Amino acid sequence: STVSRATANKYVHTPQGLFELKFFFQSGLKGGNGEDVASESVKEKIRSIISSEDPRKPYSDQHIAALLAQDAIDIARRTVAKYREAMGILPSSKRRQPYSHK
Repeated sequence: STVSRATANKYVHTPQGLFELKFFFQSGLKGGNGEDVASESVKEKIRSIISSEDPRKPYSDQHIAALLAQDAIDIARRTVAKYREAMGILPSSKRRQPYSHK
């Protein structure tokens, strides 16, 4: 965004220490109602969706984006992938567990 480019590599000295300017801004997405949705809450929703999926049929990033859209969170597949990777969660092809024949 324009704000992130304008604040990149800029710091502010406070009585509490030196902080990068971006520390003071929370990244977010637009919800269906036009309100900002904090990226951390979206990451938590992604984590919740993945933890409840069938390990034999894990959701693709596109499917996760569609599920979030049902909750009025407008997010691109690439953003889902970026957040998933930032949380250390593997892509669906690597999360897939084989069927067990018991």
